[in-house]
Amino acid sequence: MSALKKTALTVLTAALLPVLTAAPVLADEAAPDRSEDKQPKPPAAMSTVGGTMLGKPGTQVNLAPGVPVLPKKVTGKSWIVADAESGEVLASHNAHWRLPPASTLKMLFADTVLPVLPKTQSHKVTSADLAGVGEGSSLVGVKEESTYTVHDLWMGVFLRSGNDAVHVLSEMNGGVAKTVADMNKHAAELKALDTNVVSPDGYDEKGQVSSAYDLTLIARSGLQKKDFREYSSTVRVQFPGEEKKPKKGKKAPKRETFEIQNTNRLLTGDAGLDPYKGIAGVKNGNTTNAGSTFTGVAERDGRVLLVTVMSPSQEESLAVYQETGRLLDWGFAAAGKVKPVGELVKPGSTDGDSDKEAVGQKDSGGGKDEAGGSAGTDQAGLGDKAAGSSGKGIAVAITGGALLLLAAAVFLVNRKWPLPDLVKRLPGR
Repeated sequence: MSALKKTALTVLTAALLPVLTAAPVLADEAAPDRSEDKQPKPPAAMSTVGGTMLGKPGTQVNLAPGVPVLPKKVTGKSWIVADAESGEVLASHNAHWRLPPASTLKMLFADTVLPVLPKTQSHKVTSADLAGVGEGSSLVGVKEESTYTVHDLWMGVFLRSGNDAVHVLSEMNGGVAKTVADMNKHAAELKALDTNVVSPDGYDEKGQVSSAYDLTLIARSGLQKKDFREYSSTVRVQFPGEEKKPKKGKKAPKRETFEIQNTNRLLTGDAGLDPYKGIAGVKNGNTTNAGSTFTGVAERDGRVLLVTVMSPSQEESLAVYQETGRLLDWGFAAAGKVKPVGELVKPGSTDGDSDKEAVGQKDSGGGKDEAGGSAGTDQAGLGDKAAGSSGKGIAVAITGGALLLLAAAVFLVNRKWPLPDLVKRLPGR
């Protein structure tokens, strides 16, 4: 080939190359993006426990002059902001969407089993106690042939979300199957009718679901228990290590301990996230199916709010905590100004509701939904009539303005259903 032809071919190739390489890009850009269409969405009709607005998909809030707009950067598939004392739901988003709860389900486990087992009771762990712990579970480090008190195990449940501790406590309660049955019965009593328990630790299981509304109900119930409040608000504590057998002719070596720290990042701070001022618990969770979930309670100027966020986008680091903090900020700014969109109902045991009625309501509310998906954050339901708030609940809190980065700080409030007593704070220990 002559030099002239080579030059001409090179020039022609150079001229055509941009066109050839651009063709696939143009085709891709022209194709419509259907990724959102594949994402599961909340059902058109969900449970209306707590008010009709709470059964609607999308964001429910009664905006009016003087009411701050909701924060824009909230991506949770489901969330709720509620007053812990009055029970008023200030705003919500897909409140009754039944989604995998992850370890936030441990709140129901604790609320169910805590009253049954004395905290001073000891138990020597067997291999059978730990046989059902799921692969990849979060663990506190419970060891076979070692003895733990119930108090130790609860610290492992709340601080490290230890599924090993959950299974040992379940066996002490009569077994996993009995504990699951107890939890489902207690959920029905609380009117947490979106909740179905399959595993007591929140491990991903088919059919295991709850909702932001239910988790908030459960937290509100649990926080009336002194030990529940103590465990959920403890920052760090020493946990017993493995018991080692003594060598022949010698005394048993002293049992060592190791420090465990709460995985609730609004309580402890982490990766650039500051502790939330006034936070007093409750529980976080994370699994493959559920994504991140969190229920938190915080106090400011004598007002106590509960916020639950389920499965936010993971584009932001520690998104579930960031979004909870934004919703708490909004709630404190809006409280007393915004008309509620519903209420946290009282347990059936306080108003004479029968288990039969609760079960019937559970069967009719919301249906069984596939987990996952996302929904828009448009503020729907504006101007709709909110359900009235009739019952007084607990106010679980700490004294105003308290900071929580004290080692093993414990914030307690003595509250009884339905009227609150005085707020108390115990010093860190």
